[in-house]
Amino acid sequence: MGIFSKPRLRNRVRRDDMPEGLWQKCPECAAMIHNVELLENLHVCPHCGQHFLIDARKRIELLADAGSFEETEADMISANPLEFAGYGEKTESMREKTGLSDAVVSGRLTVDGKPAMIAVMDFKFFAGSMGSVVGEKITRAIETAIAEKRGMIIVSASSGARMQEGMLSLMQMAKTCGALARLAEAKLPYISLMTHPTTGGVTASFATVGDINLAEPKCMIGFAGPRVVKETTHQNLPPGFQTAEFMLEHGLVDAIVPRKKMREKIAGLLGFMMPAA
Repeated sequence: MGIFSKPRLRNRVRRDDMPEGLWQKCPECAAMIHNVELLENLHVCPHCGQHFLIDARKRIELLADAGSFEETEADMISANPLEFAGYGEKTESMREKTGLSDAVVSGRLTVDGKPAMIAVMDFKFFAGSMGSVVGEKITRAIETAIAEKRGMIIVSASSGARMQEGMLSLMQMAKTCGALARLAEAKLPYISLMTHPTTGGVTASFATVGDINLAEPKCMIGFAGPRVVKETTHQNLPPGFQTAEFMLEHGLVDAIVPRKKMREKIAGLLGFMMPAA
């Protein structure tokens, strides 16, 4: 063997032998992050600050006081009013796969002792699309907030209106905004948190009409996709178009808040905005 020759490694571990599902690749900086590190950092990339998608129940866990969350309307599921081909089977499959009844989880909670209702959309159920169940659960949560004198928090993550429910889906835009108008008449606060992505009919209705509109860093906020907007307007889109930072600069968003500081921010807002007892 030559003096500079390398001996072969024994028991070399091949790529095929590596356990799967232990690492996540950051879509922003391409860093490989171990799942344990990602979990400890609240699903935020420790290298570039990219906020990964999280599900509705994890979001509630990060915001609610321990043991304070009480889910409402948990068993409400979508029908197939338009007899859209395969829709019933698709929603049933999504319920089995995700453990959710539909694309939103709602309920009572306290945030640092402040009472509120919350509705959190979950993108993994039908891309967070808004059908009649989503609109109804959000509306009922708002009505409960009015009846019990609670603040209202809605966390959006949605592809927009659910086309399989047609006009019934679009009606939820007006219904939720009407309920929020009654919440305002009761002088109770509404805090809207937009996360990645918030688009379509959700952006055009309840997501952007908060007393305070918050957003997570770098999340996508918009109505139509960039390609559709460009084809419609026949103009080049400005840099960073449809990002939270762009919306903050142009006044649609009031503040961009990192996930680690979100609970503190919402608690402070509720403490300031809730009417005196």
